[in-house]
Amino acid sequence: AARTNAQIAQALAALTTLVARNNDPGRDSQKRLERFMSHKPTLFTGGYNPQGAIKWIEELEIIFEAMRCTEENKTILGTYVLREEANIWWKNVKLRIGLEGVAIAWEI
Repeated sequence: AARTNAQIAQALAALTTLVARNNDPGRDSQKRLERFMSHKPTLFTGGYNPQGAIKWIEELEIIFEAMRCTEENKTILGTYVLREEANIWWKNVKLRIGLEGVAIAWEI
């Protein structure tokens, strides 16, 4: 009986670890980011380049569709590949819009 109790305790501990790992939102975010980056999205640096910006957005939207991203994830992942002027612009947008508590959707 003692061995059975020890085996049950060990199985419950393993199950607890597995459930905790699978329900870790940070882990899901990390996996999503890794999956997104495996598509090798182009970094966007900003500047005056309307055609380049449109091409960049279209490229990301193909990746988002393949990954079945939510609007929130599109914003998180899309802004992750902003650099230089584009990243400065994004920080300013977050300061202006984010102060009002508004979630900034990809479409915006």
